[in-house]
Amino acid sequence: MDIAARGYANPDLLWSPETLRGKLGTPGLAIIDTRPAEKFARGHISGARHFDLYFVNTDDTDPAPLASFTRMWANLLGWRGVSAGDTIVFVGEFTDMCAARGFWFAEYLGHTDVHVLDGGMAGWSAAGCAVDTECDPPKPVKFVHAVAPERAATYSSVLNAIDNPDCIIVDNRSRSEFLGTDKRARHGGAIPGATHRDWEDLYDHESGCMRFADQLIEAFDSLGVTPGKEITLYCNTGYRSAHAYLALRLLDYPRIRNYVGSWQEWGNRDGLPIWNPEDECTT
Repeated sequence: MDIAARGYANPDLLWSPETLRGKLGTPGLAIIDTRPAEKFARGHISGARHFDLYFVNTDDTDPAPLASFTRMWANLLGWRGVSAGDTIVFVGEFTDMCAARGFWFAEYLGHTDVHVLDGGMAGWSAAGCAVDTECDPPKPVKFVHAVAPERAATYSSVLNAIDNPDCIIVDNRSRSEFLGTDKRARHGGAIPGATHRDWEDLYDHESGCMRFADQLIEAFDSLGVTPGKEITLYCNTGYRSAHAYLALRLLDYPRIRNYVGSWQEWGNRDGLPIWNPEDECTT
């Protein structure tokens, strides 16, 4: 079904394979393929640049390390030949967390013309679109940016959100991570007061595309996640929560923060409060 028919408030954030195919060769179009290098080499969209951004993380959101991490991201985009005036399209294996992470970070860098290929390369191939195995090395440029700080959460802003009735914190990890039975940091558990929505609830597992707007609204509204709240999203390293960020941007929720340090910072940093939902859950 056409993306515009899914009921999103911001449908242009997702591009269908047909939309992207019609824009190939347009000056200023920067297609960023976030898949592993070997998959890119076996076949990619003509003109795409490769940027496997997985593990490009930070687990310290104090001002200085976060600023350094932000500059690194901007430099990496520039190194791939992406400039501030480009139309950026992130491409994953499907509408996945790596493509969503690129989308979120571009918006955090202040970029306003950024999109995700819905269905990713799986959808591209299913639509009968051609792939290429050759590519020219990109010419590095400077990616000029102006950070939009309201799009990122830090451990300090999360501390302020706890017990604030204007704020809601959503954990996008697996249920076992949320409960603390799957422990991926020094401490297991959750941020106090967080509610839970697994990121895998937000996309269709058969097509790899984002779920329809009404399904996304139901998934969030059932948690009390409404447009009037300031929403902080987190997971383990900020990728799965970036996917939830994309879902909420499609719905045009106005105040969304992705906690870039996520549980790798919270669960390993001394002095931060830990909640163990397993103590209160029977399922």
